[in-house]
Amino acid sequence: MALSTIPTRALTEQGINFRNLIINGDMSIAQRGTSSSSLSGYTSCDRFTATNNNLDQLAGTLSQISDAPSGSGLSKSFKFTVTTPETTVDADEYFTIQHRIEGQNLQHLKFNTSSAESLTLSFWVKSAVTGTYAVGFYLVDSDRNIGSTYTINSANTWEKKTLTFVGDTSGSIGNDNTEGLRLWFILGAGSTFNNSNNTTWDTYSSGRLGYGTSNNLLTTSSATWQVTGVQLEVGTSASDFEFLPFDVNLQRCQRYYFQINPNGANGGPVYPGRTNGGADVQNVGIDCPVPLRIGNPSITIQSGTVMQTWVSTFSQTSAGGGSVTGLVDTGSNSNRLMVNTNGFSGLTGNHAAVWGPVISGMPVDAEL
Repeated sequence: MALSTIPTRALTEQGINFRNLIINGDMSIAQRGTSSSSLSGYTSCDRFTATNNNLDQLAGTLSQISDAPSGSGLSKSFKFTVTTPETTVDADEYFTIQHRIEGQNLQHLKFNTSSAESLTLSFWVKSAVTGTYAVGFYLVDSDRNIGSTYTINSANTWEKKTLTFVGDTSGSIGNDNTEGLRLWFILGAGSTFNNSNNTTWDTYSSGRLGYGTSNNLLTTSSATWQVTGVQLEVGTSASDFEFLPFDVNLQRCQRYYFQINPNGANGGPVYPGRTNGGADVQNVGIDCPVPLRIGNPSITIQSGTVMQTWVSTFSQTSAGGGSVTGLVDTGSNSNRLMVNTNGFSGLTGNHAAVWGPVISGMPVDAEL
């Protein structure tokens, strides 16, 4: 059942009112895969991205693993593991894990008014390295931020943290589908990014990014940091984590990313299309599982992507292999994609065709 057709009453009866502003805070969705050695961008758990600056030696993995606090109801977590440490964290270096939220989902915070709502962030965290870690928020449209710290008291032990942040009475959030608010977990920051008090809302400066950070995570071989149960809600206290049905959670993630034929298998989905004449090109329509955040996402054309086409007319029957070459401009339509394919021979124009399957999945990216 599509997200748009799930009755609101059915969700309400399960105690769900979408009070959690974080999508995939339980780390249950990982469409891109369960492990990656890339420490930049969206690589594993959906909606959580890594950023870094000027790191020299650091190498590691980001992964979704089956480890979570006992008795919490959570079953997965997002894990960072250091495989090659930094020699030292220089002044101009940092590493963060971020979550980005659309502005139109944040209007009830009433920022830039005297009624701005406070926010409470709660999460479970476990690390092999004790010490002080920074966490905070960045207001994208107004270039403002606020931060706080939490302490890992015991190595390799799940600990729950709860932090409350006042609302911003001066900074605004645009009412649109672009990024409005950014949550960042600072796992390490050099002195350039760790020298200015950030415990109240103010104009962002580099020194305010990771204020208060004091740990050796990035310089410790085989060090780990894990997080799960991330919840951000209006108010000054934390409620129990809001669990969503798996299909609802998946569809919320697919607004930002999904894969065409994610299993990459023969017998995958088929799509309608039409031949496009002498260029031996097909235009193929692909329905999105949910409306995407934007109408023109990026499609990664996987190396060696292969498909088969079948064209049947009064005068022509053809079957052959070809490859996807790119995304056709879809304008403002976020429900349907058009892709070009080529590599077929002998096709005449403007005939109906069927396309499929993609042997290797094609990622469709509409991320913030």
